Amino acid sequence: MKNNLKTQESLNKYISQLESEIKSLTAEKMSLQAENELLNNKLKDLLEQAAIARAKKFGSSSEKINPDQIMLFNEVEFFAEQKVEEPSEEEILPERKKKQPGFNEEKIKNLPVESIEYTLTEEESSCPQCGNELHQMGKNIRKEILYVPAQYKIVEHIQYVYSCRGCQKNDVNTPIVKARVPQALIPKSMASASLVANIIANKYISYLPLYRQEERLKDNGIKISKQCMASWVIKVAQQYFQTLYDRMRLRLLKQDIIHMDETVVQVLKEKDKTPQSNSYMWLYRSGKYEKERIVLYEYQPDRKKLRPTEFLSGFKGIAHTDGYAAYHSLKDVIISGCWAHMRRKFDEILKITPKNHVIGTPAFIGMNYCQKLYAIERKIEDKTPDEKKKLREELSEPVIREFFTWVKKSHDIEGSALSKAFTYALNQQDYLENYLKDGRCEIDNNYAERSIKPFVMGRKNFLFCDTVNGAKASAVIFSIIETAKENGLNAEKYLVHLMEKMPGLDFTKTPELLEDLLPWAALPESCYTKK
Repeated sequence: MKNNLKTQESLNKYISQLESEIKSLTAEKMSLQAENELLNNKLKDLLEQAAIARAKKFGSSSEKINPDQIMLFNEVEFFAEQKVEEPSEEEILPERKKKQPGFNEEKIKNLPVESIEYTLTEEESSCPQCGNELHQMGKNIRKEILYVPAQYKIVEHIQYVYSCRGCQKNDVNTPIVKARVPQALIPKSMASASLVANIIANKYISYLPLYRQEERLKDNGIKISKQCMASWVIKVAQQYFQTLYDRMRLRLLKQDIIHMDETVVQVLKEKDKTPQSNSYMWLYRSGKYEKERIVLYEYQPDRKKLRPTEFLSGFKGIAHTDGYAAYHSLKDVIISGCWAHMRRKFDEILKITPKNHVIGTPAFIGMNYCQKLYAIERKIEDKTPDEKKKLREELSEPVIREFFTWVKKSHDIEGSALSKAFTYALNQQDYLENYLKDGRCEIDNNYAERSIKPFVMGRKNFLFCDTVNGAKASAVIFSIIETAKENGLNAEKYLVHLMEKMPGLDFTKTPELLEDLLPWAALPESCYTKK
């Protein structure tokens, strides 16, 4: 009996140990499964990010998907919303494609014309068959565009000095009178307004680095070092253009609607920073409906929220921005979000989704909502701001409401990029809806992105700024050039005009003179772009 009890106790103990080990193994298995799932999700996330990065670098930059695919998803609903008149016979029948001319002469009608006439010599003016005198029966004209290379010349400003012989004879103080002469653009320098304007235009419009300009000048027998040219550019930016820039900034702050953006710039010689670290070029520009169209760049060493806060001190209006949180801290400013950025989130996912699996996916549905909103914008493009506001309330607001209802329901769908897109939408909801508040607002911040593109293109060519002064000068010059373009000016000729007029003027005493130099003032005809 005792032996049986001992055996039972041993068996129970053994069973208990087995159960304990099973529990331990089960817990370990669950832990490994959870870890495995976590690693799989992380791997999926990394593969997704790599695919998106690859698509960004090598894929199409367009954020459109096949319209036929969208129609498959909701063509009845989409077309039913669009009220159109019955098409005429001409619209139904296929139109013959017009032959596209190889060259549009309308674009060169303002060029000066030089005619060279070719006639027969006296010996050639007799008929080769009968010998009678030939008469002119018509003419053939062949046109070509002639390139006249740039010309450089020295201009001597000879200032004559006068004195009074009468005063000299009478031993009194003899007055010395000098003839009036324009003040030099840069004292003790041979830099003229036209030369410096050409250097600036080559660098900031044609993106030709200074070392290449140095080589070109050398080919024309002129030796001006890149260091000298850089010095000239910085001096005119500091002494002349900065004053104009400051005035334009004050005018921008008084406007109702602006656009903002920022991009990186590398500055090699910057205090307390390595040459490899990023600095930033910030952009602030006028909205579509402002009469005074202003585009301003500002160099800053960082991307802190302090930068736009300081620059926009005093501005009270609507600012179009992307989703960067620094903009959301601006006081007395309504932030209007960017639907292009929202659409881009879905587009990135669609680009890495197999084509036969696109239709019906969450990214496809999200993209479709965005495309609906953009279709409405195209439809009301020519309306007045008041009409736009009313039509957006009728057409766009229900789509936006439906979109965010769908986002909230779909927020838990697995997928890293999708989760990020949904999170972005929910975080930006208030800002994305704000363009409905004013008909002068845009659906996105593409105005700012287009305006920052000239600097990005320039950055690709000269890669970096050498010094902080150079970066600040570049910001001012880009501002003058892009604002000039926005107001229909020939930027290079406008720069020449400024540098011929500004030397010697004291704008603190005569501020009205500065008003006459602003890009929207009544300027000489030569400053305007020929159409």
